[in-house]
Amino acid sequence: MSDGEQPYDYTEGASAIEINQVLEARTRRRRDSQVGSAYDDDGSGAVFGGPSAGIVPSSVSTMHYDRPWGRRRSSDAFSRTSLHRQQSGESHRSGSMQRRYSTGDDASEVFSDTGALSDAGDESASMGRSRSRTKRRSRHQASPESPSQTKGMFDNLASLFSSNRAPAPPSRQTSRRGSRVSSRRSSVAISDRDAEQYSSGEERWGYSSAEEDESMDRVEVNGVGSGPGSDFEVTRPTTPTATLPLLGMHGDPFFGDTRIDIEVTSRPSSPPPPPGPPSRQTIVLVDEDMSLRFTGFEIVRWKQWLWRAGTIASLGSLALAGHWSPRLWLRWVARERAFKDLQDGLIVVETPFRTLILEFLRTFDYPYPASTAFTPSIAVTSPSQLNGNGGASPRPPSGNLDVLKMVEHRYTRYLLDPKLGLFASIRDWRDPAWTKIPLLKAGLTTETRSQRHTLFGNNVIDIEAKSTLALLVEEVLHPFYMFQIASIILWSIDDYYYYAFCIALISAISIGSTLIETKQTIERMREMSRFSCPVKILCDGNWKTIESSELVPGDIVDLINPPLALFPADLVLLSGDAIVNESMLTGESVPVSKIPIREEQLTRFSENGEIDADVAKCFLYSATKVVRIRGDAAGASQPQALGLVVRTGFNTTKGSLVRSMLFPKPMGFKFYRDSMRFILFLAGLAGLGFMASAVQFVELGVKWHTIVLRALDLITVVVPPALPATLSIGTSFAISRLRKANIFCISPNRVNVGGKVNVVCFDKTGTLTEEGLDVLGVRCLDRSSDRFGEMYSDVHDLPSGSGKAQFLYALATCHSLKLVDNEIIGDPLDAKMFEFTKWTLEEGQAGLPARKGDSHRIGDRPTALVQTIVRPPGSSGFRLEDALKAGTRHAHFLELGVIRTFEFVSALRRMSVIVKRLKSSSMEVYVKGAPEVMTDICEPDSFPQDYADLLGYYTKRGYRVIAIAGKSIEGLSWLKAQRMKREQAESGLRFLGLIIFENKLKPSTTGAIHVLRAAHITCRMVTGDNPRTAVSVARECGIVSQSAHVFYPTFIAGNAQTRESKLEWSSVDDELLKLDDYSLKPVAPPLHHTTDSIDILYQDYAIVVSGDVFRWMLNNAPLETLQRMLVKAQIFARMSPDEKHELVERLQSLGYIVAFCGDGANDCGALKAADVGLSLSEAEASVAAPFTSQNPEITCMIEVIKEGRAALVTSFSCFKYMALYSLIQFTTITLLYSFASSLGDFQFLYIDLFIIIPIAVFMGRTHAYPRIHPTSPTSSLVSKKVLSSIIAQVLITSGVQFWAFFWTRRQEWYKPPVADSGSDKLETFNYENTVLFLVSSFQYILVAAVFSIGPPYRKEIWTNGFLMFSIIALAAFSTFVLLFPPQGVALVLDLMEIPASAKATLLFVVALNVVVSSLAEKWEVLSQVITFFQRRWRSKRPRRIRDGKLYKAVEGAMQ
Repeated sequence: MSDGEQPYDYTEGASAIEINQVLEARTRRRRDSQVGSAYDDDGSGAVFGGPSAGIVPSSVSTMHYDRPWGRRRSSDAFSRTSLHRQQSGESHRSGSMQRRYSTGDDASEVFSDTGALSDAGDESASMGRSRSRTKRRSRHQASPESPSQTKGMFDNLASLFSSNRAPAPPSRQTSRRGSRVSSRRSSVAISDRDAEQYSSGEERWGYSSAEEDESMDRVEVNGVGSGPGSDFEVTRPTTPTATLPLLGMHGDPFFGDTRIDIEVTSRPSSPPPPPGPPSRQTIVLVDEDMSLRFTGFEIVRWKQWLWRAGTIASLGSLALAGHWSPRLWLRWVARERAFKDLQDGLIVVETPFRTLILEFLRTFDYPYPASTAFTPSIAVTSPSQLNGNGGASPRPPSGNLDVLKMVEHRYTRYLLDPKLGLFASIRDWRDPAWTKIPLLKAGLTTETRSQRHTLFGNNVIDIEAKSTLALLVEEVLHPFYMFQIASIILWSIDDYYYYAFCIALISAISIGSTLIETKQTIERMREMSRFSCPVKILCDGNWKTIESSELVPGDIVDLINPPLALFPADLVLLSGDAIVNESMLTGESVPVSKIPIREEQLTRFSENGEIDADVAKCFLYSATKVVRIRGDAAGASQPQALGLVVRTGFNTTKGSLVRSMLFPKPMGFKFYRDSMRFILFLAGLAGLGFMASAVQFVELGVKWHTIVLRALDLITVVVPPALPATLSIGTSFAISRLRKANIFCISPNRVNVGGKVNVVCFDKTGTLTEEGLDVLGVRCLDRSSDRFGEMYSDVHDLPSGSGKAQFLYALATCHSLKLVDNEIIGDPLDAKMFEFTKWTLEEGQAGLPARKGDSHRIGDRPTALVQTIVRPPGSSGFRLEDALKAGTRHAHFLELGVIRTFEFVSALRRMSVIVKRLKSSSMEVYVKGAPEVMTDICEPDSFPQDYADLLGYYTKRGYRVIAIAGKSIEGLSWLKAQRMKREQAESGLRFLGLIIFENKLKPSTTGAIHVLRAAHITCRMVTGDNPRTAVSVARECGIVSQSAHVFYPTFIAGNAQTRESKLEWSSVDDELLKLDDYSLKPVAPPLHHTTDSIDILYQDYAIVVSGDVFRWMLNNAPLETLQRMLVKAQIFARMSPDEKHELVERLQSLGYIVAFCGDGANDCGALKAADVGLSLSEAEASVAAPFTSQNPEITCMIEVIKEGRAALVTSFSCFKYMALYSLIQFTTITLLYSFASSLGDFQFLYIDLFIIIPIAVFMGRTHAYPRIHPTSPTSSLVSKKVLSSIIAQVLITSGVQFWAFFWTRRQEWYKPPVADSGSDKLETFNYENTVLFLVSSFQYILVAAVFSIGPPYRKEIWTNGFLMFSIIALAAFSTFVLLFPPQGVALVLDLMEIPASAKATLLFVVALNVVVSSLAEKWEVLSQVITFFQRRWRSKRPRRIRDGKLYKAVEGAMQ
């Protein structure tokens, strides 16, 4: 179309009034993102189709399942519901959706409220549909904490979310679960047997039946009114989080917290709360999947002064102890007190990871009504729960406030309700007036903006930048550095000046480098988080421009002028439409459209805060990119696009993301926990050694202060200060090697975890297969033979159909593509399909030409009445007015206008459009969707005879097949098309053909899968594609054997929304082969069948599960069946992002160490939840993954596993080496202490700096072995293999030293040392010292060679050039010093001259030591002895599966 040419008016004479009436009716209709409303939606607002069109971003929404009683994976005793996200179209079904409370082994009441949402106008009666909607409540309970109930920062900036699980009894049937989309809501559950009993008995909980507390955080409080005399029952069930410990241990900031696979540890009970108003409160933060315990404490002044005096008297030791153990400080200085009574108090915040954080209570002036701060959305509890007066409904506080008390924890403000004495999160704040859109468009007043600015602060995500001094103090006060400082002071007092200076210099360099890196990291985070731009808001009825940092909730923002690149806050779209890129949240690079919110949606959001699939289509998330914003021209002099600010600062979606990066959930490893325990064991050993030496010191008359120094020095010998640092050496080198392979790690702790991975889940498209889809060709009908015609790979070869509904026209119009800046954007599949047609696309124009008799101006008409216009290639030279003239010769001019779009709905698995051809008297409806659903909406006689055969042919070979259908409706006008219901449009269709897409495997996929399977690492495919296509790709790449039977479940009774449904498991290749629906074992085939059931062994079949079946089994299947499905299923198809996340957590609950590899799109939740998440995408989604690969091949997962194993083995080797170094030196010192002797200053210096440090550093440089071994290395220091190795080497080296000590004393040339009772120093110049020093110098070197394990996890030791050079050079120097000691060296090292024969004897013994140690390590002699006795002992006892290996028990039961 030439410039200036007026477009064709597809409205066919409809007036502006009629058009506006249609559009107003359209906005009242419900979107088809829900199944219950799928057929009565016009789909006008959405731009893009595809499975993710209605997905609520993972960071914002959560899909809740009450977990079956399963095992616990984390060290805390928290029992929490798994929180995950829900896909559009599958969250709300008809029927009740129940919220439940689950507590311990008991269950309590179900609260459900079912209501139907009716459509406006004539659509209200459509098919009698109704949607059940649970009215969300936060139940806040007050109860005393009985002892029987109580159970028990920055470490890595970019570590993200992990999950814990609740324990489960051995029940065959799991409790019924409800699922729903929520933002910051808690899910509560009870057993079904109690549901009916309590369905109308809410008074038992102290609530009236009409009460609705809409707080978004569930809280539980302890206070008055919960005694035996109160109306409120204290024996009622409470949520599992009510049993959080009051005060626990700090997670170690150096090693991180520990991951205990399946272990529940008991904890000391906390004392009961004091009488009076509540002083304890548990807040469940559902969006962060964790709970917080608030406890109020008030500082007692006289105790504080006593503590200060004790600190001075102890030279700061008491203060240091209080810093490391806040529990100790609280016991001494503070007392628990009710929140509302606190004056000079603090709030103790306890996380589920045993971390205590002290936050001081802040008070600020707030001369505004209480109702402005404590809206119904953040009301926390009912007064009746505190004083037992009955079931009064909660009411917001009334009257003006003078001051407001607040505690800010991790950038989230919690306000103290002065009436109830409880805290409420300000993130939950919503204005009750957010119900009427016309009233909202008036904006706020200056006074209201001032009040809300006081309440919420600036709209900035400003990370606190600590001063260098504060960071220095924080670093130095770490136990590791404090131990080093104490050791340096001790050595200085003991005149070890040179050694003390060297260690101090190394520590200073380490602290300095850490400070520089921390400052740089904080600054990068600050730069990434800070954002400000000019925005125009409506204030006091006038538009004014302000900085976005001044925005407050309730502001009306002009989204067009000034133009925005990123949204500065979380907003709701009130008018206009937008296309945004939400890849920061979902990882999905396909832009999504946003439509104006309707009043009923806004009211629902205001009441309960839900960002469900409907509201998400109107929600503009902070920091998401603006692709395009268009204004709504109806009734305005110029187009307007308005947004309502609903959340600011850290309360926004971006703020939640930044907060999760600043405060990640600890992800430790069992190795670190065991290492700390071993260090404590060494410290205890040092104490025993000194006790033995102290007796000898006293007998020898050594002075007491010398004895004390020797005792402290022995601790520094046995517990070397460099031990913690050496444990991270292997990890550092592994990260460096991964970086060279273009694999980047942002969570070093995950490297070692990668060495234990035993299950790898792969996304399909873009991960196993190539990134994009290519059109292989199309198959249309050959009407003459009633079969499919040949495949056409070129659109020009496509034959014309007989009717008006043409296959080519469907390909050109049935999509959701948009044109932005002359670039077609949208779903990649749609883009490939449209590219195949070679047509051109144009969006509907903003204005339409006026016609005679039309009394309305063009500007009164809404925009884009015709959504899309497409033309065939070569039509640009034709003029539209020529084609419209009567009798024109340009009748072949072709233009198709998309009048209406019914967008893609994942539950329906199809989309459709209504299309009008230029100058045509009819309109056509085209539908594109999954081939399986076409049989329900097409005329049976329109299908060719070979439909099923051809479909099976392509799907079994891994092709993606899309079916096309259409029909023509004569005389359909524009107005009628706008009023047509979806079920009317998508019925009576004629099948037109198939379009086949090819998704090729990546060249390296098959080889990588074979490598992983050869290593006995289970591979799973998790995809959103068709199950048959997934099976084909799995067979092609080797995830499933070509000869294996693959069984697929189908519902033979009920459906995915029916609890009593029944599944049938049939073979994909032979439907006569079945699985038992409970045991999932093959059943006997029919008698006439050729296959014998006994031939189908455990390893001979696999299972494919679709997303709807997976979700149904989570909610309704017996526990044993669910566990067997999780263990046996190798293919998961049609999985939504939230189901991928849930799958990862379920596998972890069985004891698997799970790795997830995806391309970043829709995999955020799974990447966060997995033990090892590897993103092949460089988009923002990679922030959610610990590992990111620039090489988009799954071979990088092999590298991560290999390097993880190498790093894990290196960590063990370094630890064993440091342990042997300590014990060898401990043996030497203990023997020398027996006659008041010790090693000299330079002897210590030579051993530590010239032997230990180089070897410990270079041990980690050994590269990973090229192949992955079928068994993974151990991860426990208390394992038989590790302990037996350490004990064997200790026995050998100690034996050699004892022999050398006593052998020396028997020699003729030996002269006993002369004791100097008047000296404060221990004698160092004697024969025992010389012999033990020379022998131990060799032992430090030989154990390094012995512990430098090569295959099967690392390369041979000689491939490590630095280590080999160090060992050879040090061994040569030690031999030289033994045989030919230069006078200067002997003088510095305090060596005495010994005869040549003695030197030869010592050299022979050292060589013998090397041989014996090497053979003992290689043959594992001690380990085999222990194994022999273990087998004899176990043979007399029944075998059981160890904790954490539940999947092995399930596998054993299925074999």
